Order: sequence, then C-alpha cells, then structure tokens
Amino acid sequence: VMNVSRSGYYKWLNRKGTTNNYQKNRIALAEEIKNIHKHHSTYGYRSIAQNIRNKTGWIFSDNLCHKVCKSLNIRSKARKTYIPRGEESITYPNIVNGNFNPSRPFEVVVSDTTIIHCRGKNYDWTYYIDVYNNEIISSDIQLSKHGNGINNHFNSCKKFLKEKIKRGYKDLETIVHSDQGSIYSSTAFNKLHENYTIKRSMSRVGTPTDNPVIESLNGWIKNELYKDFKIYLAEDINIAINDYINYFNTQRLAYSLQYKTPVQYRTEQGFI
Repeated sequence: VMNVSRSGYYKWLNRKGTTNNYQKNRIALAEEIKNIHKHHSTYGYRSIAQNIRNKTGWIFSDNLCHKVCKSLNIRSKARKTYIPRGEESITYPNIVNGNFNPSRPFEVVVSDTTIIHCRGKNYDWTYYIDVYNNEIISSDIQLSKHGNGINNHFNSCKKFLKEKIKRGYKDLETIVHSDQGSIYSSTAFNKLHENYTIKRSMSRVGTPTDNPVIESLNGWIKNELYKDFKIYLAEDINIAINDYINYFNTQRLAYSLQYKTPVQYRTEQGFI
C-alpha cells in the first residue's frame, strides 16, 4: 500500500527507537550549552555558541544554539535598565558626544565606580576601560565611601597614567570620559594628569547613556562577578578582582570585537 520495499521496511524496523545523527548532535550541543551556562550564567546564546565553536571546532549557527537554549529553558541572567538623560555638565562638556569609535588604543578612555558586595562588606571598585577594545587598563578597590573615596580614585588614575606611559602613548592625546562625580570634578584629581596630554569629558547629570560603553559593561561585569565568579564569597577581594580582570582581558570573548578577547583584538590590529 505504501510502496515500501521489503528491505527498506526491515531497515526502518531495525533502527526504530534508536537515536539518529541529527539527534545525537543536538544532544551533544545541549550538553555543551548546559556546561557553559552552569559556569557563565550571564552569557547570551551568541556568546555560548561562539565559545562552543572555539572549544570543539563544530560548525553550527547561532540560531540553532538559540533553539536549543529555548528547549532547555536557558536564558542569560543579565538584566538591563534604562535611565532618561539629564542636563549638560558644567565642569567639563561632553566632547565625546556619542562618538565611541576610536581608531587606536588610549584615544578614548572611560571610567566609573561601582559597589561590590563581599562577605558582608561593601567595596568601591573604580576602573578605567579603553574604548578601542574594551580592555580594563587600570583599577583600584577599597572599602566603600559611596564612590567618593579619594585614595580609590587617585590610585586607579595613577595606574591608568602609568599604563599609558608603559605602552608608549604618553604624548598622544587621550580623552577621559566620566560622570560628574565629586572626585572626577575636583581640581586635585584633574591636576594628576595635566602633564599627560589628557582632555576631560563628562556625561550630563543622571545620563548613563552618555557613557554607554562602561555603563553597559558595568551590568555585564557585575552579573559575571556575582553569578559566575561568586565574588561575594572571595577570601581576598583584591586577588578576586585581579583574577577577573585577567579573565576579562584575555579569556572573555566579546561580540563587539568579532568574538575576540580585548588583548587578542588589540594585538591582532598591531597595537602594543
């Protein structure tokens, strides 16, 4: 009735209930996805897919990874919020003005302070990111003073300036963009880098969208620190932060960098 050959029928009968190659591939992919999500719950399906491709050499689409993630009910645990814009800075104007597309390292650098919770204590973590490749180039973490710790800001800034000299960019102009925090606006802070060809730029009041690079990374970084690296259990907060910075700069694949790490992207472009 169905025009099936005798040999074809028995071939089907013998393989009935067994897993075909397509199903085996999906199962193997699902296991890799679950393993990555277990250790990096903040990763989206694109990052998961690229990490699996790098690890295994498999060829598959982001869309397939997305479908398997949905079937496993796996979603990134990172969350984002939106805050409307405010008024222009009085101390320093926003000279970046949304143009976050530098052509070299140390052309545009952004800075911010975020609070890290660890073993019942709050810490202020101030760090600098090179917009060219989103690399964390300096940081300092100390017991929290609600983002107004003078030593915290000064130490991080000095490390940034030292790195600028070390990498050979001292005589090239760098725009440092930040919010209007009291330390960033202070005369003493700005005297730190008056001999380092630094130009200052500031976001408008209450306008994180004026500094989208560090504000967006802030969310991802804190999600990874808490969910993937369990920073709140760290015995030594300084060691934990340094370990994360090393991971962020040399191991973490970035979608905006064509799934390269910040250091890999910079060196492949021929920069120190």
